[in-house]
Amino acid sequence: QVQLVESGGGLVQAGGSLRLSCAASGSIFGINRMGWYRQAPGKQRELVAIITDGGNTNYVDSVKGRFTISKDNAKNTVYLQMNSLKPEDTAVYYCNVAGRIWGPYWGQGTQVTVSS
Repeated sequence: QVQLVESGGGLVQAGGSLRLSCAASGSIFGINRMGWYRQAPGKQRELVAIITDGGNTNYVDSVKGRFTISKDNAKNTVYLQMNSLKPEDTAVYYCNVAGRIWGPYWGQGTQVTVSS
């Protein structure tokens, strides 16, 4: 079993920054990818950013140039640095972790609210 604990959400004004963290623990071996998804009210959950075991990253177009995903392998932790936040970034953000033969597992979600 894998447990994911997220932190770092909150309320911020437009143009501000937040940093999300997601720490994985439990039966972890061979993490293949770590990512962040988000779900706004009335909308489907969407992939925001993903990082592979090799360090390759991919972002949804709407956050490119503003968000940066990174990871600390020693801590089994993935981060999402969010800059120049916009009201449309308001959503519940979920961490997602998977190995080559297990997962994916989801975090409990952390609320990000950007006021205009």
